[in-house]
Amino acid sequence: MDTSFSQQKYASAKSKRSDYQHLWPEMRFGWRIVVGSIIAFIASAFGSVGGVGGGGIYVPMLILVIGFDAKSSVPISKCMIMGTAASTVYCNLKRRHPTLEMPVIDYNLAVLIQPMLMLGISIGVGLGGILADWMVTVLLIVLFSGTSAMMLLKGTQLWKKETIAKKVQEDAARIELNDVRSEEVEQNRQPSDASNSVQKKANEVPVLKNVYWKELGVLVFVWVSFLVMQILQIRTTTCSTVYWVLSSMQIPVSVGVTLYQAVCFHKGKKVLEPMGEAGTELKVHQLVLYCFLGVLAGMVGGLLGLGGGFILGPMFLQIGVPPQVASATASFAMMFSSSMSVIEFYLLKRFPIPYSAYFLAVAIVSAVAGQYVVRKLIIALGRASLIVFLLVTLFFVSAFLLGGVGISNMVKQIQHKEYMGFQNLCHA
Repeated sequence: MDTSFSQQKYASAKSKRSDYQHLWPEMRFGWRIVVGSIIAFIASAFGSVGGVGGGGIYVPMLILVIGFDAKSSVPISKCMIMGTAASTVYCNLKRRHPTLEMPVIDYNLAVLIQPMLMLGISIGVGLGGILADWMVTVLLIVLFSGTSAMMLLKGTQLWKKETIAKKVQEDAARIELNDVRSEEVEQNRQPSDASNSVQKKANEVPVLKNVYWKELGVLVFVWVSFLVMQILQIRTTTCSTVYWVLSSMQIPVSVGVTLYQAVCFHKGKKVLEPMGEAGTELKVHQLVLYCFLGVLAGMVGGLLGLGGGFILGPMFLQIGVPPQVASATASFAMMFSSSMSVIEFYLLKRFPIPYSAYFLAVAIVSAVAGQYVVRKLIIALGRASLIVFLLVTLFFVSAFLLGGVGISNMVKQIQHKEYMGFQNLCHA
């Protein structure tokens, strides 16, 4: 039976089956490369700003435009997501929070969510070997459509708040100009410029001073632990005793790190400062919800070959994290999950190096360009809500493309009267 884009990486490798034949088109310059590069550039530029990676557009593009089979498109998409996320993180390493004296990447929030994201990806991979293609397609359309509507409402509310704030600032500036004599304005202009210059410089600081090294070390530990266990899993027989032992070992690593961070949040030792004010102790139900959503983001990534940002970004926005911080933190967490997948795919020889290297380069360049251009627009217009509207656009487009590919595969299965029920994980 044909495998859809929703079925994830390890199924054939772990079961040691040889019936799968990949379809890797020869790399030559032509309209497919040109159109694919344009789509990849736009998706990566938008994805880097929204903190979603762009996988929802990469996978259909690789299938419909470049000509890869569904299974091979997922590893290349992961390479592009890794390039987008890494470039975004690089651009954000020196940047500061828009209102607080802290990095734009919320490292404490990342430590809480990233272990759950990694665990969710493992669960999603397993579900990808059990659920039928049409089930994943329905889940995809419902999830992306609902999230798109929710984000559109959030973006509209944020736009209205920004409009009111801009009007208040303009009115205050107009009153001040009317009350102050022109000579005093001229005298105060130079100090004001100097103040603005200092403020601009404060937006970026040296990397060594802007990174929370302890939290980064914890994240690297989780990443290495999962990578080692996943590589060992690949080399074992699916559903064997060793396989299940390695699978179960992922739980104490992820839950242990997240539980420690959650306790720190609950006791007030660490705070979540979403709206520019001092954070308060998080309630137990809030922490449970955030962890669950982290697992859900990983499951969606594991099922669809995405990076998890399609859930993390909207989730961060809903809990009150500013758009700039939500995007930066989601990309930071996504960098770990996507890089782990790329290493595994490489060891499994699941993608052609020339195509992967080319589209990785496209993703890196376009992500940097997207960060630069959109950041300038946000500063010029005073509209951080642009990030939310970019997220909404990516959600709608991804739902249409991924859903379309899924429905097309489902129609072919119906026509060929293929089995469309649950699969056996041990023989997937």
